[in-house]
Amino acid sequence: MRSDLDTADGLLRHLREQAQAAIADIRRLVYDLRPPALDDLGLIGALAQHAASCSTAGGLQVSIDADPGLPALPAAVEVAAYRIAAEAVTNVTRHAAARTATLTLTTSDGMLRVDVTDDGRGVSQVHRAGVGLTSMRERAEELGGSCSLTPRPGGGSILSARLPLAGPLPTPPPAQPRPATALDSAAVPVTAADAGS
Repeated sequence: MRSDLDTADGLLRHLREQAQAAIADIRRLVYDLRPPALDDLGLIGALAQHAASCSTAGGLQVSIDADPGLPALPAAVEVAAYRIAAEAVTNVTRHAAARTATLTLTTSDGMLRVDVTDDGRGVSQVHRAGVGLTSMRERAEELGGSCSLTPRPGGGSILSARLPLAGPLPTPPPAQPRPATALDSAAVPVTAADAGS
């Protein structure tokens, strides 16, 4: 009888651990889809919160300069802008040895412009894109935008992303074959005499 209780207790402990892991996975997936801070604080507030968490007393200072007339953004653009900007600021924190970084959000010509500039070590000539930069580029390109990392004049680097304000650009439908007509050479019957010429 004791062995059955021990077995049941072990199974319950295992099930509890699996349930907690599943809940953590679901929370991570939900966060990956849309960070809760975007709903709670809006894009600028969520980025300000992230910038504050990356700033340190006597170390890196991250500031935000956002266009006060920033329009309401489609959800996909807002999430991409947040993810790109947050990753760029995180990269400055980890790799740039910078004293200051500025995150700028502006709009022009139907595009949201996300720029992160820093005064750190800059980008080397043999710089290879890592996972973070590749991810930022892919996020921008999925929406029909672009993302690049360039050296900043005077030292440091500039990450620039451009995202269409209209959201993801529509994918054109696949070409449909059109029915053959009498004017198409494929629709004209070939006779034995034509084939020999």
